[in-house]
Amino acid sequence: MNKVILMGRLTRDPEVRYTQTNNTLVASFSLAVNRRFVRQGEERQADFINIVAWSKLGEFCSKYFKKGQQVGIIGRLQTRTWDDDQGQKHYITEVVAEEAYFADSKREGEAGAQSSFDATFGTMPNANAGSDFEISSGDDLPF
Repeated sequence: MNKVILMGRLTRDPEVRYTQTNNTLVASFSLAVNRRFVRQGEERQADFINIVAWSKLGEFCSKYFKKGQQVGIIGRLQTRTWDDDQGQKHYITEVVAEEAYFADSKREGEAGAQSSFDATFGTMPNANAGSDFEISSGDDLPF
């Protein structure tokens, strides 16, 4: 199983490019992800993780994600290699995003990118409009 779940802050705005072969959009950015534990007397450390998002998800990230925003990313880990013009072999490990979420609090998010999207990519705020399920404030709820 290859599954990665990250929450961190964008270190820069997403960078957009298009593939040469079929003109597919790809957005690249990196997340600063704080390490969970800190030894006493040490400063908190972070890992800087490269993320790539393809097609519609890449378009969403490039449009709504900004430097400094806290976001959640679910995806898979990928490693790849390539040779540069001088024949030098390069290695890279990155996360290929499959899902992207806003993770800032509402108040923090107001200062950042605003959109009509809910916290999940592609989910509109009134996604359940027209459904028969409704909770009114006068109902006695069992929880």
